Amino acid sequence: MSLPKHHLELLSPARDVAIAREAILHGADAIYIGGPSFGARHNAANEVSDIAELVEFARRYHARVFTTINTILHDNELEPARKLIHQLYDAGVDALIVQDLGVMELDIPPIELHASTQTDIRTLERAKFLDQAGFSQLVLARELNLQEIRAIADETDAAIEFFIHGALCVAFSGQCNISHAHTGRSANRGDCSQACRLPYTLKDDQGRVVAFEKHLLSMKDNNQSANIRALVEAGVRSFKIEGRYKDMGYVKNITAYYRQRLDDVLEDRPDLARASSGRTAHFFLPDPEKTFHRGSTDYFVTDRKIDIGAFDTPTFTGLPVGIVEKVGKRDLQVVTHDPLTNGDGLNVLIKREVVGFRANIAEPKGEFEEDGEKRYRYRVEPNEMPADLHKARPNHPLNRNLDHNWQQALQKTSAERRIGVSWQVQLRESRLDVTATSEEGISASVSLDGPFGVANKPEQALDQLRDLLCQLGTTQYHAVDVKLDAPEAFFIPNSQLKALRREVIEALTVARVAAHPRGGRKAETSPPPVYPEAHLSFLANVYNQKARDFYHRHGVKLIDAAYEAHEEAGEVPVMITKHCLRFSFNLCPKQAKGVTGVKTKVAPMQLIHGDEVLTLKFDCKPCEMHIIGKMKGHILNLPQPGSAPVVGHISPADLMKTIPRAPH
Repeated sequence: MSLPKHHLELLSPARDVAIAREAILHGADAIYIGGPSFGARHNAANEVSDIAELVEFARRYHARVFTTINTILHDNELEPARKLIHQLYDAGVDALIVQDLGVMELDIPPIELHASTQTDIRTLERAKFLDQAGFSQLVLARELNLQEIRAIADETDAAIEFFIHGALCVAFSGQCNISHAHTGRSANRGDCSQACRLPYTLKDDQGRVVAFEKHLLSMKDNNQSANIRALVEAGVRSFKIEGRYKDMGYVKNITAYYRQRLDDVLEDRPDLARASSGRTAHFFLPDPEKTFHRGSTDYFVTDRKIDIGAFDTPTFTGLPVGIVEKVGKRDLQVVTHDPLTNGDGLNVLIKREVVGFRANIAEPKGEFEEDGEKRYRYRVEPNEMPADLHKARPNHPLNRNLDHNWQQALQKTSAERRIGVSWQVQLRESRLDVTATSEEGISASVSLDGPFGVANKPEQALDQLRDLLCQLGTTQYHAVDVKLDAPEAFFIPNSQLKALRREVIEALTVARVAAHPRGGRKAETSPPPVYPEAHLSFLANVYNQKARDFYHRHGVKLIDAAYEAHEEAGEVPVMITKHCLRFSFNLCPKQAKGVTGVKTKVAPMQLIHGDEVLTLKFDCKPCEMHIIGKMKGHILNLPQPGSAPVVGHISPADLMKTIPRAPH
């Protein structure tokens, strides 16, 4: 079922099924996960059989499971992709997240389709087209501001999905070919080499160095926690967390954190509802600062800001925790404003390099007050002493990027999620009728025939019946109330009552799973919508005949092949980004006092990594930076990605069956 307009959905990532289950238990309303192929994350693949088990688990909470088919497909891959989509549909997957619009022309089952962020939805015209073409949910570009989001939400019927946390691609999604140009690894096919995390030197048009060996294309991580209410008001209904490569602790923590933020909104907005069932209790204090991030930014949601880059390092340095007083041969002395513990991960930044270590021993050496605040002195013995740590000067800032005690709490059972159940009981001498009704209004009833004997202690017998029905600790339910219709108390053995309770709960679970609303493919409008452009450049990522057929059917006249087709041999924009290095270094003409627009072209700049020289060109009207480069010769001569015959997918279990066995 498509997401209703009054539902708020927390959408969490999952590298594998184990992480997906924990995300649901920690409060996710929906999960997105990769299948065995075509999932835009080469190292986050999952068997269809495992996804089927996840679907069964998710339906207990009426949570949805989305699978990513969000790479561009070579013609050779269309039939394997079609077969996989049928398998995923049969497994019960609720929706596909799609980049390649050739999928729309395949013979696929009536599964709900979501337009991936790689479809580059940053204009109202493109959003309206995809909405009318049959997509039920649109993942908007992360670069949009609140006004742009609201304009799209107001003019489309599709549910609006938006990234609220996690790593940021510096390029508009789907508009980055730098990885393929330099390494042959295509970001549009899930194999990005992350050139954006490399160090670069920036030079102006006169050859003067503006910045030396900094990570100039590395963004801070997305954090929209301060904007959740504003995003709800703007029309966002699916709140997406990035991170299909992230570990269990990250997904638990960030899911729990945003579950609490969305629940705060729902408390104040009775007109809105949660998109799945149950309430989640967390057994730790969620804190996004304690799991991997490169610093935080809300990017362009509220306004363009100058400090969106993580230029010093692309790694996680954690939170400031104190200073290094002195460094010895095998240990160091530190002063902190928070207690340390054995196993903490600590680091210092020395000449742009993060020097990190685990505290094998954190030995307390005293406490004192400074400026009215408590300070702790420790002798810290690293598990391995980094050589560069001796370069730290006295009072060098110390960070902690792993809080051992907090991390240990996440490795245990750290949340539980329960569905509310109301009991209705009718007790007569000849019969006991028990009905359990879930918070969604789904019921199951079981009866126990008498006759029953009159209870010696009437009040105690009725209290015992109520208490026993409320004892649901080993199930996924919790009792909201018990309504008991019993003019007279009768004695029923506890063993019979427990068996009855178990039977009712099992029947309720079956009924609730069967009632899980499953979506279908949204019909395209009639007549078909007309695409807003008549000519598509290579940036449209059209890589197969079915995608060409789709665009031709919607009015496009001229279609250039995707970059991966190796037809763009010259210099072209290999990355287009809203991030502007002129702005970051106060060189933007618009930053000059009194300037309201730029009438003349600004001079190009250069971005240099080793012997790689890229030209930066600036399109000031839409505030975009284009990185100009060309594909390396040896990559041009390689086969097109996906053009080799596709090897049939086989599961490990099926592979084992092919191994000859010795005769008994």
